[in-house]
Amino acid sequence: MENQTAENSPSEQRLIKLSDMANAAHLRIQQDFAQIDPVIGISRNMRKNGVPADVMTIDCLKTSKRIIVILHDQNPEQVLYKFAFKEQDPAGDFSQIAFAEFNQQVLYDWIKSYFSPAVN
Repeated sequence: MENQTAENSPSEQRLIKLSDMANAAHLRIQQDFAQIDPVIGISRNMRKNGVPADVMTIDCLKTSKRIIVILHDQNPEQVLYKFAFKEQDPAGDFSQIAFAEFNQQVLYDWIKSYFSPAVN
């Protein structure tokens, strides 16, 4: 009975943590900025296509802006991210942040700053 289920794998545990952080950030954003109302999705398509990674997208339907977050099994200590647009393929390199420094406050700040209309 040493069969390790997918639920116990390190990649699954990171994805669960990411999902929990995103849910907490989403709740705060909805309370503080009802006009943003982000849509969060998790995709395992890369993994299904042989790439050992999972993707989370955070979309703002009003602006078509998208935040892409990637958890890659080959670099589990890092989170890759990109500020992009929903209708465009992301160009250029992704930025990185240490998974240990990544939290719901970081997500909240990204959503707030990238999806909010400019103040002035």
